[in-house]
Amino acid sequence: MTTYLDGIIEHHRGVAARDDRSLADLLPAARALPPTRGFAAALRSRDGLGVIAEIKRRSPSRGDLAIDLDPIEVARAYERGGAACLSVLTDGPHFAGSAEDLRSARGGCDLPVLRKDFTVSELDVVDARTMGADCVLLIAAALDDTELGAFHRLATDLGLDALVEVHDEPELERALAVGADLVGVNQRDLVTFEVDHARALRMAAAIPGHVVSVAESGVRGGDDARALRDAGYDAVLVGESLVTSDDRESMLAELIGP
Repeated sequence: MTTYLDGIIEHHRGVAARDDRSLADLLPAARALPPTRGFAAALRSRDGLGVIAEIKRRSPSRGDLAIDLDPIEVARAYERGGAACLSVLTDGPHFAGSAEDLRSARGGCDLPVLRKDFTVSELDVVDARTMGADCVLLIAAALDDTELGAFHRLATDLGLDALVEVHDEPELERALAVGADLVGVNQRDLVTFEVDHARALRMAAAIPGHVVSVAESGVRGGDDARALRDAGYDAVLVGESLVTSDDRESMLAELIGP
């Protein structure tokens, strides 16, 4: 069955197919960059629930969210509010994001940053590193086993953390098979685009203790965050609820809780 993700991935694969840059030529410069900030380490160091706060201008399902946001201003508000990390959308056609949004947000604060995009090639991984990301997103549903393993190894080689996003138990098994130590469970159903709050709660027990676990999508406030914390999650990734809030710092305090 066709999912909302299929069209987005098709677009990105088309872009990747037209990219004739040489991976071998790009790797030396990427490997020579200064060390990353340690995305997974920032989540591990938290005594309570970590919040990955997202900078997101629009959504395919909801349209414009905060189309004119200032990424530096938002990043600093998130940092003041106690976020552990940032997530920045860099997809332009579907989310109105950009590499410049990521560079600006990271330059405006001290938090580690996830490049939130649709990684479909090794060049995408290199680009994440060179634009300043500390972590790259690998969506298990969008990649075959060979791609997932290769992109994860390359990210590690370049000093990036890799957040492997899964939607069900078979995808979790695939993530663990490639050595993922940072796993996100997306509560959004790929077919209906609706949020299934039972999904993350069900899957929490299947994630090994050594893996940093993140619940993604549909976290509406403190009650949702506490339920996910109590289920065993180390962190939540929150986008729409935060970016559309009139008081992002207070919203973060509610999510983090006591």
